[in-house]
Amino acid sequence: MKKFAFILFLAVITIIAGCGDKSEGSSGDGSIKIVAAHNQTSPENPYQDGLLKFKEVAEAESDGNIKVEVHAGTIGTEESELVEKLKTGGADVVLVSPGFMTQTGIKEVNLLALPYLFDSYEHWEKVVDGEVGDKMANIINEKSNNDFKLLGYWTAGVRHYYGKKPLQSMEDLEGLTMRTQTSGVVANYWKQTGAIPTSVAWGELYQALQQDVVDSAENAYPYFVQQNHHTTDNGKYITETGHDYTTRFLLVNGNKFDSYTKEQQEIILKAAEASVKAERESLYKQEEEYKQKAIDDGAKVNEIDRQPFIELAKPLQDKAAKEMGVTDLLEKIREMK
Repeated sequence: MKKFAFILFLAVITIIAGCGDKSEGSSGDGSIKIVAAHNQTSPENPYQDGLLKFKEVAEAESDGNIKVEVHAGTIGTEESELVEKLKTGGADVVLVSPGFMTQTGIKEVNLLALPYLFDSYEHWEKVVDGEVGDKMANIINEKSNNDFKLLGYWTAGVRHYYGKKPLQSMEDLEGLTMRTQTSGVVANYWKQTGAIPTSVAWGELYQALQQDVVDSAENAYPYFVQQNHHTTDNGKYITETGHDYTTRFLLVNGNKFDSYTKEQQEIILKAAEASVKAERESLYKQEEEYKQKAIDDGAKVNEIDRQPFIELAKPLQDKAAKEMGVTDLLEKIREMK
């Protein structure tokens, strides 16, 4: 009887040890499940195209041993929810903006959200796909203590003004309430133009524009046209200010990533690279499609001399970069134009 008990004890220890060797989220056959999530609920959103490509490549390259679940706003429509789930294991891959990342204590990332930092998508791609992007990725990983590992840079489009009247000059913004960030350098920039930054949840913005809660807002064509903001009286005039070529971070939990096998890591990185290409292509295509849809629906689009806006932004960029300790990166970005 004692011999049997000892054998049983050894068997239990062996099982426990074996379980400890498996990657978190893996099953007995060596496969793993990855929960990938973004905060947009529209199935037509470029984020969805990007994550579906991630799923396609990860599953194909692993012969189905990596299974990916894609969630479009179903486990969180706020970035704070998604990042919390990334930390606690409720999600494995998420998408967030620089503005939110600063709330985690990584202030340097807000450099990529400064108004008029980029003047074209070509310029933006050279920056994020080059030395500056690599340095920012290292900062994110180090300052988060490996909670966040950057898999790639996505974009949410180039942002423009839309409101109850067109802009012919900066003076037309004087006294207009605008749905935008209400703190930080972005809010300070719009205050200096004469606008009044106002906080409205994204899901409530259509109603806020319709009911005169705000006079205007700013975003990229695929986002505000998909939400029909351009069909309201306070959203029908679109002025192409082009003030932000946006950056979004595709993140994985660094500690969990490190627990995967080398082969699994390589496949995830390959899937991430494919997702970057797919998301950008989708966004670039949708920018033209949704601009035309806005015009077809009766919205009025006009261009504006951006130079006064660019000049206003420069000293704010200098001050913000100095406070973040990334003046060298700001200069590199300017040199790459």
